[in-house]
Amino acid sequence: MAKKHRLTTVQRKEQRRKEEDYIEDLEKRISEFDPKHNNAVYFKDLPISKNTLKGLNEAAFIKMTDIQRDSIVTSLQGHDVFGTAKTGSGKTLAFLVPVLEKLYREKWTEFDGLGALIISPTRELAMQIYEVLVKIGTHTQFSAGLVIGGKDVKFELERISKINILIGTPGRILQHMDQAVGLNTSNLQTFVLDEADRCLDMGFKKTLDAIISNLPPDRQTLLFSATQSQSISDLARLSLTDHKKIGTVDTAEEEAATPETLQQSYIVTDLSDKLDVLFSFIKSHLKTKMIVFLSSSKQVHFVYETFRKMQPGISLLHLHGRQKQRARTETLDKFFRAQQVCLFATDVVARGIDFPAVDWVVQVDCPEDVDTYIHRVGRSARYGKKGRSLIILTPQEQEAFLKRLSAKKIEPSKLTIKQSKKKSIKPQLQSLLFKDPELKYLGQKAFISYIKSVYIQKDKEVFKFDELPTEEFAKSLGLPGAPKIKLRGMASIEHAKKLKNTPRSLLSLANANEDGEVEAKKDKQVRTKYDKMFERKNQTVLSEHYLNITKTQAQEDEDEDFMMVKRKDHELKEEDLPQLTVPSSRRAQKRALSKKASLSSKGNATKMVFDDDGEAHPVYELEGEEEFHKLGDAEKQKQEFLEKEAEIMAERDTADKVIQKEKKQEKKRKRLEAMRREMEAAYAEEFSGQEDEEPVAYLGTGNLSDDMEDYSSEDEDGHKTKKSKTVDYRFNKSEKRIPTDEDVIEIQEPETLEDLESLTARLIES
Repeated sequence: MAKKHRLTTVQRKEQRRKEEDYIEDLEKRISEFDPKHNNAVYFKDLPISKNTLKGLNEAAFIKMTDIQRDSIVTSLQGHDVFGTAKTGSGKTLAFLVPVLEKLYREKWTEFDGLGALIISPTRELAMQIYEVLVKIGTHTQFSAGLVIGGKDVKFELERISKINILIGTPGRILQHMDQAVGLNTSNLQTFVLDEADRCLDMGFKKTLDAIISNLPPDRQTLLFSATQSQSISDLARLSLTDHKKIGTVDTAEEEAATPETLQQSYIVTDLSDKLDVLFSFIKSHLKTKMIVFLSSSKQVHFVYETFRKMQPGISLLHLHGRQKQRARTETLDKFFRAQQVCLFATDVVARGIDFPAVDWVVQVDCPEDVDTYIHRVGRSARYGKKGRSLIILTPQEQEAFLKRLSAKKIEPSKLTIKQSKKKSIKPQLQSLLFKDPELKYLGQKAFISYIKSVYIQKDKEVFKFDELPTEEFAKSLGLPGAPKIKLRGMASIEHAKKLKNTPRSLLSLANANEDGEVEAKKDKQVRTKYDKMFERKNQTVLSEHYLNITKTQAQEDEDEDFMMVKRKDHELKEEDLPQLTVPSSRRAQKRALSKKASLSSKGNATKMVFDDDGEAHPVYELEGEEEFHKLGDAEKQKQEFLEKEAEIMAERDTADKVIQKEKKQEKKRKRLEAMRREMEAAYAEEFSGQEDEEPVAYLGTGNLSDDMEDYSSEDEDGHKTKKSKTVDYRFNKSEKRIPTDEDVIEIQEPETLEDLESLTARLIES
């Protein structure tokens, strides 16, 4: 391998001087660039470095979008950016390019530590940002890292100190700030918050507050989202100074928040018919790629499992936040590569994920607000491509939600369902849930999760909890009745939301007292994980009706019972009980314990069999004489019985012969295999002293007996020949063995006693 050419000191100084001149010229171009009169169309028209431009060209990013043209130069000039743009408009590049350029102009190295921090609300979006960064930053010298939940924390802790650009979710980044010794944010240059409105949502506020408190105040902050909160308190809390608004509220109000190439429509149907409409829609769109959004992970799991058993004719996938990280990553990869597939998902993939060529976005459950609707439909019609969306509304949701869409300049068209194309799947669901108790349990959980999701919604004009047809909805899921639901107060729901995204380590620290011990609840004792495990009621068959079968106590309400035997405690009178007295004499005790003495007095037990009517009969019961004569002549019955038994015996003999033949072949194969192993061992022992020869593995012909007779070898010239394992014998008058080349008897080497006897006979005859 040729040695790498090393630069001399003079050459390195010259190269460094050229680099400094290039950066100085780049700074001058950036300061002279006027964002108000920006006519740039391509990335090459911007004042960015050649390494970043080369990475963009190789990743096929040539032409800029509106948000990229307006925000990149503003970010390069050092301003804080507060950006709003439609879904699919390229917001990821709008902050990744300034991040790379900022570190390049600051001459950042691995010894300078963390230079940029990028936060996204979901793991999938963080993975996508990391992949795009790797593509466009391939010609730079910066190190990048991805930290998300579900990965190995120890592996990340060992390497996080060498990372220049860190991408992750809020919970995992805060965890590393508390635990990682090498993570130093005092020199941070740029802080990016992607999907800022979701990050500021309930559950992330305290986490972001803790992260921002560890960041230096003189950093640059970039905020991007398709829909953004305009409250001054949020901006002040994020320490935005000298910020520029890109894609302002006025512009957003003049135009629709969804892409123009997106064809939007809606269907009005009852809650109990939603799954029928969804299944019929999937059956009529088998050659498309679609995403189906539901409100909870339990609904996604139930619909996926039931539809998978009914086989609509298209590949089905499911994705929700309760899955393991590996399963979520594999599902995303399959959906990216597939062309005809249906993905059931929650809002975990509703924001920022760039799925290629999505034809349909179907919203089975109404989103909580218009912003969520915009993010969902934004998975289709990205970067100017065409797409379609469909939302299924109930009559209670129709008027209020369409009014809110109209306020955002969104006017979906109404579709009607052809009754010929509509198919009811309620009988199939009932059959599936009756046969599979686990599916029944999933259906119960899906019902409860949907009812609770409607209950906790803030917009009561759209989500009318009191008007929900619970019984009809339960039957549409295949359930025999509506399960019982315990609804908590709003205070406990808000508390659960706050704790949802809080790391467990922080929770344990928050609940610890001054002595370092976790405080137990006042009304309850401390329970271990084993106590919780044994308190579960649904470990095997997860169904409330199944548990009712095993109950022994009577319930007051008879209508709620399901195949339950009710028992009552009867009063026992001593005079009605038999007298159980112990034998007084030893002879009586011996007779009572002796089985032989017991049989002599009571008789031997008779084994009985039961017929189809439940009547008992002896095992060997004699047939009556009248019934015997009804069947015909005795000789004829005898002949028929013998012929029938002969046929049975012939069939069994044939089967026994086949089994015996197989046993013989197996025995022979084992014997030949043992002989082969012995020969190989002897051959290896014979040539073990030859160190110059390399070990050779010989492949057999498939026939064990042929393999033992022949093996390949090489002559003096190196040509492979076939060598027979033969031995030449000739005896002189003194009966000494002398091998010669003339009049030689060629025989196989004796391996068994029979071969040795045969050899002796042949030698005597010769």
